[in-house]
Amino acid sequence: MLQIDMWKRVLIWAVCALGILFSLPNGFYARVEARNDAVQAMEAGASGNGLEEQAAQWPSFLPSSLVNLGLDLRGGAHLLAEVQVADVYESRLQAMWPEVRDLLRQERDTIGTIRLQQSDAAELRVRLNQKPEAAAEAAQLVRGLARPVVSLTGAGSTDIDVSVDGADIVVTLSEAERVATDERTVAQSLEIIRRRIDEVGTREPTIQRQGADRILIQVPGIGSASELKAIIGTTAQLTFQPVVTRTTSADMPAGAGNELLPSLDTEGEFYVLEQAPVVTGEDLVDAQPSFDQNGRPAVNFRFNTTGARKFGDYTAENIGNPFAIVLDDEVVSAPVIQSHIPGGSGIITGNFTVEESTNLAVLLRAGALPAGLEFLEERTIGPELGADSIEAGRIACLVAFAAVLVFMVLSYGLFGLFANIALLFNVALIFGALSVIGGTLTLPGIAGIVLTIGMAVDANVLVFERIREELRTAKGPARAIELGYDRALSAIIDANITTFIIAVILFVMGSGPVKGFAITLGLGILTSVFTAIFVTRLLIVMWFERKRPKTIEV
Repeated sequence: MLQIDMWKRVLIWAVCALGILFSLPNGFYARVEARNDAVQAMEAGASGNGLEEQAAQWPSFLPSSLVNLGLDLRGGAHLLAEVQVADVYESRLQAMWPEVRDLLRQERDTIGTIRLQQSDAAELRVRLNQKPEAAAEAAQLVRGLARPVVSLTGAGSTDIDVSVDGADIVVTLSEAERVATDERTVAQSLEIIRRRIDEVGTREPTIQRQGADRILIQVPGIGSASELKAIIGTTAQLTFQPVVTRTTSADMPAGAGNELLPSLDTEGEFYVLEQAPVVTGEDLVDAQPSFDQNGRPAVNFRFNTTGARKFGDYTAENIGNPFAIVLDDEVVSAPVIQSHIPGGSGIITGNFTVEESTNLAVLLRAGALPAGLEFLEERTIGPELGADSIEAGRIACLVAFAAVLVFMVLSYGLFGLFANIALLFNVALIFGALSVIGGTLTLPGIAGIVLTIGMAVDANVLVFERIREELRTAKGPARAIELGYDRALSAIIDANITTFIIAVILFVMGSGPVKGFAITLGLGILTSVFTAIFVTRLLIVMWFERKRPKTIEV
């Protein structure tokens, strides 16, 4: 007969209570958000500035997880960047030159002297000056420097191809290594962008790969797209390179294996440097803003063990020679090495402001981007537009909610009222689930909730219509209700499974706003099935047990 076990009743009401409890913080969004920020700041070691008062705005025993507001609701910046993966090929080959040079110099008696040739393509071209007939032998030596490609698709391949062109040995990256390099470059860029944005302390950014070499960046709450570009668009490539000479001519030929770079501090001054760096920013483990001995803003840095050894060995062997500190193809300074510098730490000085030294430290700590970024799309969404979107979504939800409530009461009377109560629990469960999983609510997500409100009563409509049919066959009220739920269940499950499959496909195949819609739609389907099958039925059973009506009207 029409009955529900006590443990099932307790479980149903417990789920509803948890949904309301976890959705409650979203009704006090600004207060809870301020509390969460204060708690996070205190955990990081901050104190004062009213942090304790802000942390006390919301009881600590209550949940404090919030639904994250997406870019279109909070406002912020949107960028679509393309990683210039081809830039890495040339730098990889340039870094090989010292190794190739040292190897071939050891065989000078056999192959003679060598000279690095200028080349526009992504290749390393070395010319044999005295014994061009030994090019094949020299190429075989260079092939010995090849390493296996580290990737699943490049198994069994080596990272370089070595060929002979007359008296020249030509080294290029193999196709398998190019594919693996592209994959590593985009993955590394993705991680470094994430680190840089996290260093600034922004809330719930969206950073994801799109296609082969593009990265989508959406950061709610940031001022503008140009501000976001300033954070992530700089490569912050730090290198320490030997100085060949200093000049005031911007047209001075640098020579093979060298490069001409401008001075950051002195306009019209240029340095000719060896292209192969002694140490790079990849060996940095820390960078902090500080002040030099004259009280000017500077940046302290520290190398890892490998970098410290290279830095110490070079300074010990080159006392009295200048050593350039290069940041993004500009010479920050070129001090003369006065003594051996052990320990792997130093300081970068220049005409920095305090803000510039702080930003530089952030960029260096996060690491250097392996390749440049070309921004294909950029948008700034103001907080006013986000507030308008929230208000429009709120009005849409209220209108849809009111229309559904009125329709259900007019169509099904008391049973429609039970469906409306279940609908309230349904919305609470959606927001509670979004809060627990840390989901991001976007404008399409609000559309998904509005759609869910309309769809949530579909299951109840199927049940109530089925109960009406059972009542027409002269069955008693209890039996009609029981059969109505039992015989409508298969139709309810089938209809919602097909819609849930669509939501899963949208989530897997879509991106950005499409995912936001899929998440709220999928959660709404799960919660509406729960409230229609269990909550509404429990309400009807409790009413029936209390009233024991001889007849009912649906």
